[in-house]
Amino acid sequence: MESRLTENLNNTTALEVRLRSSETQREQLQNHTAALEVRLRVSEEDLENLKREHTVQSVQLSLVESRLTENHNNTTELEVRLRVSEEHLGNLKTENTVQSVQLSLVESRLTENLNNTTALEVRLRSSETQREQLQNHTAGELKVAFSAGLTDLGSVGPFDEERTLIFSKTITNIGRAYNQTAGVFTAPIRGLYFFSFTATDYLKGYMGLHLYRNNQPIVFSLDLNDHGGYASTSCGVALQLEAGDGVRLSLPASYRLYDDSRNFSLFSGFLLFPL
Repeated sequence: MESRLTENLNNTTALEVRLRSSETQREQLQNHTAALEVRLRVSEEDLENLKREHTVQSVQLSLVESRLTENHNNTTELEVRLRVSEEHLGNLKTENTVQSVQLSLVESRLTENLNNTTALEVRLRSSETQREQLQNHTAGELKVAFSAGLTDLGSVGPFDEERTLIFSKTITNIGRAYNQTAGVFTAPIRGLYFFSFTATDYLKGYMGLHLYRNNQPIVFSLDLNDHGGYASTSCGVALQLEAGDGVRLSLPASYRLYDDSRNFSLFSGFLLFPL
């Protein structure tokens, strides 16, 4: 009986040991389950966070795609406008080229017309001169005489170099031998001519004129204005000229003259007799 009792005690002890082991395993399983539940909650929270982030990113992605589409549309519109502008620019360049060519043609024609007009004016003056000379010859004597004032504008010069003076105010021009545009008298026939001139200024300093036959200096009349009021110098000369010879007055470099409506500075000449 003691033996059975001892066996029962041993069995009971073994059962207690197994029970404690089971309880220990159960506690461990509960702890593991609790840990798994914690991890599951964390995972679920992370999943929710990821879902929210995914939703936000989806919205942001939609906005970016919308803006990208808008930018693409704007870019396409700008490309269309750029092509249109480039086409307009090309058309304008073509039109400008055509207009430049047309303008060049018009300018060329205008220059040609001006040249023709100038040539016609020269021919007209020559015809009028020849007509007057023919009338004079018909009357038995060629009449040639002229007088011209310098300017109405006041001071003339000084210049950096010698310059032919244009006596532009024609007072008399019988025979039309004096050209008021060029300032040159051209002898219509071979003969003896008389020329005179008066040069005036009102500032202190030298004043004077050269008289040329063609390009040959004949007379240089010089005077010193030492008082600063109006002063003048005059000169006259008889010249034998061949038909076509030119006579002109020239202002030396650094010299100056004065004239106004009162004709202070004059250039005159006339034919004494043919030779």
